[in-house]
Formats: sequence, structure tokens, C-alpha cells
Amino acid sequence: MANYLVIVESPAKAKTIKKYLGRNYKVLASMGHLRDLPKSQLGVDIENNFEPKYITIRGKGELLSKLKKEAKNSDKVFLATDPDREGEAISWHLAKVLNIEEDKQYRIAFNEITKAAVQNAIKSPRKIDENLVDAQQARRVLDRIVGYKISPLLWKKVRKGLSAGRVQSVATRLICDREKEIESFVPTEYWTLLAKLMNDTTRESFHAKFYGTKKGKIEISSEEEVQKILAELKDKKYIVSSVKKGERKKSPAPPFITSTLQQEASRKLGFTAKRTMSTAQQLYEGVEIKGEGSVGLITYMRTDSVRVSVEAQKAARDYIAEKYGSNYIPSSPRNYKGKKDAQDAHEAIRPSNVFLEPDQIKDSLKPDQYKLYKLIWERFLASQMSAAEYDTLSVDIEAGDYVFKASGQKIKFAGFMVLYVEGKDDEAEEEEGMIPELKEGQEVSLKKLEPAQHFTQPPPRYTEATLIKSLEEKGIGRPSTYAPIITTIISRGYVEREKKQLKPTELGNVITDIMKNYFKEIVDVEFTANMEQQLDEIEEGQKNWVDLLKEFYAPFENTLKEAENKIGNIELKDEVTDEKCEKCGRNMVIKHGRYGKFLACPGFPECRNAKPILEEAGVSCPICKGKVYIKKTQKGRKYYACENNPKCNFMSWDEPFHEPCPQCGGIMVKKGNRIKCMNQECKYERSANK
Repeated sequence: MANYLVIVESPAKAKTIKKYLGRNYKVLASMGHLRDLPKSQLGVDIENNFEPKYITIRGKGELLSKLKKEAKNSDKVFLATDPDREGEAISWHLAKVLNIEEDKQYRIAFNEITKAAVQNAIKSPRKIDENLVDAQQARRVLDRIVGYKISPLLWKKVRKGLSAGRVQSVATRLICDREKEIESFVPTEYWTLLAKLMNDTTRESFHAKFYGTKKGKIEISSEEEVQKILAELKDKKYIVSSVKKGERKKSPAPPFITSTLQQEASRKLGFTAKRTMSTAQQLYEGVEIKGEGSVGLITYMRTDSVRVSVEAQKAARDYIAEKYGSNYIPSSPRNYKGKKDAQDAHEAIRPSNVFLEPDQIKDSLKPDQYKLYKLIWERFLASQMSAAEYDTLSVDIEAGDYVFKASGQKIKFAGFMVLYVEGKDDEAEEEEGMIPELKEGQEVSLKKLEPAQHFTQPPPRYTEATLIKSLEEKGIGRPSTYAPIITTIISRGYVEREKKQLKPTELGNVITDIMKNYFKEIVDVEFTANMEQQLDEIEEGQKNWVDLLKEFYAPFENTLKEAENKIGNIELKDEVTDEKCEKCGRNMVIKHGRYGKFLACPGFPECRNAKPILEEAGVSCPICKGKVYIKKTQKGRKYYACENNPKCNFMSWDEPFHEPCPQCGGIMVKKGNRIKCMNQECKYERSANK
């Protein structure tokens, strides 16, 4: 009997695939990359066509020996790593260390881990795609050169431990530039005027907004102007001058790609990009489902294509017809157009089996897995449903020379909205209700005129969702890089999270200024986007990877020498706090470390006192009335604990609420937009907005 070996990246994926293959297949995991550039040196021979020097990753020696032994005892080895640049590179490295001949066909890839996809892939192996490998290698070498050449300069001129990166520096710059926009923003005054009106026939009230005159729109910029208009409106009749009825259709959003999944999971679930991708990886590789074994629930999650297979479209239409009825299916399947430079190798992110409903398998999923699977499942099905239909009504009302406008709409047919509505980054306006039926020439009664002063607002800080959206729009990074970029700039202390917003630190501003002054191209948005396009050209076989590196390196080397001579020593002042060091009495300072900010004694190295910064939750302990601090576990999960711990044992994953439970007097916590009693036997809960 033939003996086959299949190598994937992770044990979860191995478990799922093994289920679909016969007894003569052995499936093992490489646990990601086995080889990489060394950490202790540049590892790139610049003089010899940028030849990378790959070494076995520390701790992978034993695994490598096992894989070599298994490969030697197998009749054929299949490399089944992920279907993208990184996955292709892992297969290429595996082929090298296992001495598999380059012209042999042993590479298999699948967009979803289902029985059909895995068995079809085994039937049609191919050679390693050298273009994909070259594109990954070019990116790796580029990033290594930038990081390992600029970082030592920052160590020397600013502070030890700093680093620069080809894409992370551009992302940091976007956040720093936005903060400068906010700081330099000068608000402008403007006024609105709202008329509260009533249809005398039906006694229904409605609102109309001041527009201007018949000649055109008027912007009100001061109280003086609004008072003049109010004076002229005194005793005027309000006559309906125009009534327009219409219909409006709203189409569903396309199925998810990597960036839109990260944005929507941030808006709707409060997930970071890293948390989203980690959970999506689990759903793709396989989850233990009761009665089914390990099942791959979604298609590959690193994609920028909105394409959907014909089979998946048919399955979605069958499900929609069965569950909602034929009027919820459009006359032909919906196909979406992706952005111009999208890689179309993969499908959009969708469930592998639409008939596997989220609630049906909820008991088998962890909370994050359930929430994300439900989001992906609903978004995909909605993308194949009929449009929503609205009745619309817009009315012009004249009062003397002035015009007010009122509009409203109501849903006539919900369509895809019965299942899913896309989230928004800004504060979503409430859905307009329908205004009462009105006729041209009809007089309506004025109940009240409400002038209101406003000021223009500065652009908002980036959130993870809006930063990813901006990076994607500007062509910076690719689906696989968004989450690592954000993780890196936060862990390096260049950016910090304030609630959901991303704010640059003083360190981030200093590094960005150095990069803008001395390494303009590295933080130039267009240059970075152009570099991404060239990496895509390598992937498509249109450009040689060594040529790209040669074109980049010559001017970069000159810039590096120039910066070395021009940058003086920059002193970064530590932020001094009013907290005294318990050991020597000096005022502690805020430092940035690998895991964020911490307090340290400025007397280092004589005094080595350091401790974490404790963030107050702003509520009192429900047991002893002491302060409650927000703390983090080693894995970074947030929890709440009393300052008097261990004397007071109050601890909670959820934010404590300042009032006791009105039913049992127990401790209450805030969970999302609900207030709940912690007492398991008491079921009290209410809205947080009450």
C-alpha cells in the first residue's frame, strides 16, 4: 500500500484534513515557518544579488528531523500550506530542507477545507509557484534591509530599543499627521434652523430643515444672521410648495474581504484586527463540531477578492429560498466588482457550508468563534439577497421668501435587511421616519422654530477600522499585513489606544519627524503603494525580484549615509509623574517597554524600582468602596480588580456598575449596553441607557 505524507502549517488544519483522506495518508504540521533570516545579523548578502541567508528557526530542529524522517519513508510528499505568498514560501522552504526535486509536482492548495476541496487538490498537485515565492522573498528582504539599517541609527541617535519598518512607519505617519490636523484645526461657527410643523388635517407633527430661498441654499454662520431670518419669518404662513414621491432601492454590501472583515468586526464586535484574524484562522483551519469532528467553517481569510464561486452562489440562493421565500432572491446571482489591483486567486470570505447555521453549532464554538462566524455567515447570505425597497417623500415648504425642506422614507420591502445591515464608522444618523401625507398648496401650522449653534469638528482620530480602510484605499500593505502593522506600532510604543481611537505617543511623533526629514521615501505614501504594486508584478511574473531590490537599495544607501551625518543626538525626555519611588523618593517617570507603558525610577541603575501603571476604572468597588483598577492578564485580556486586593477579593471580567442590584442587593456589571446582576440566581438586567 502506498504511503503518503501531507504537510500543513498547524495541528488544527492537520486534524481537519486527515478526516478527508484515507488511512495511507499521514498529515503533519510544520508549525509555521521552519526557516527564516537570522535575528542576530542582517542575513542578506547585498553584494551577491541580495542572497538571503536562511537558518533553521530556534526550537524547530527536532520537528525538522521528524519531518525529514517521515518524508524519507513516504512514497510521495504533498505540501498543503496556505494558498498565498507566505504559504507558498513555507512550501518552498520545506521542499528545500526535505530535498524534494524542484520540477516535481507536490504542491496542493485549497481555498476552503472541505472534503471536495481537499480531495480535488490531492488529485491535481502542481509545482511550486516561483513567482509567489519571489514576491514573498522580496518583501522579506526589503523589510529586513529597512529595519536592520535604520533601527541601529535610531538606537545611536535617539534611544536603544527603537525600530523603523517599511510599512509600519507609514502607518505611524498617518496617525501622527491626523493628530497634527486635529491640533491645528480651527472650528468654524454655523447655525441650523429647525421648524416644528403640524399637518392640521391629520394632526401629525413633523420637522422641516431651513434650506434658504427659492434662489438657492443659504449657510447661516452667526447668531446675528439667524435672528434676522427669525424676524423675517414672524407671522409668515407655511405653505407646501412641492411634494415629490419616489422609491429607493438599497443593495447589500459585497461579501467580506480581509480588510472589510477587520473593519466590521471592529465596529460590531469590538475586535482588534489581530483578534479577528486569529479567530478567522481557527474557523478556516477547523473547529471540533459535535457529531461532525473537525470542520473548516469558512474559506481562506486572507483575500482582497469579492469573487464567489458559482456553487456557493447556488447554495446561498437555495438556502434563501427555503428560509425566506423566492421574493428574497434577485432574478440573477449577485456578482461584485473588486478594486482594480485585487488579487483574484481566492474567493471572498464566506461560510464553507451555508446550511451550517451559526446557532445550530453555537455549543461547539468559543464565544469569539461564534460571533465572527455569525458575522461572516450573515454578510455572505445578505450579499446574495434582494435589495431593500423604500417609499420616499420629499417636501418643500415656503414661508415668505424662505424655503424649508422635509423628507422621510419607510421600508416597503426589507430584502437583505431582514438578515444584515452594514455598520458605519461615524455616528450613524437615525433612519428617517415617514413624514405625513401633504398636498401642494396646503398650509401647515408652525409649532416652534428652533435655532441651534454648531461648530465644525476636526477630523476624527483613526480607529483600527478606519486605519485599515485608509491603508487599503492608499494601497499600503496587503490583506495579510494589516493586523501585524497595527500590533507592531502599538507594541513599539509609537501609538496607543485611547478607548477605540489610535493616538500617537511623543515617541511616535519624534520617530515620524526623523523619518520624514531624513527618510522621506520610506514614509511616503505613494512610494510605499508603488512598492506594493511592484511586489504584485513580481507575483505575476512581470518583474524580477533582484531588480526591484537593486533599484531600491542604491538610493536608500545614499540616504542612510546622509542621515548618519546630519542627525544630531536627540534627547527624548521622560514624562515625570507625581508618584514617588518607594525605595529612593524620586518622582517616577513613564517608560515604554515591550508590553506598553510602565513606571520606572529615574535613578536607574542605582535604583531599579519599576511597576505597572494602574488605570482607574472610574467606579468604586461594590464591596469595600475602594478604587477599582483596570488590569490585564499575561495574555492581554482586560479585567477589573479592587485596589485593596487581596484583602478585598472583588474581581470581574466586566466593568462594575456603581449601583447595587435593586432585586437582590448584589453586585451589578456592565456588559455591552446591558446592566446585569452578577448573582447567578438573580436574573435582573436592564438597558444601560435607561
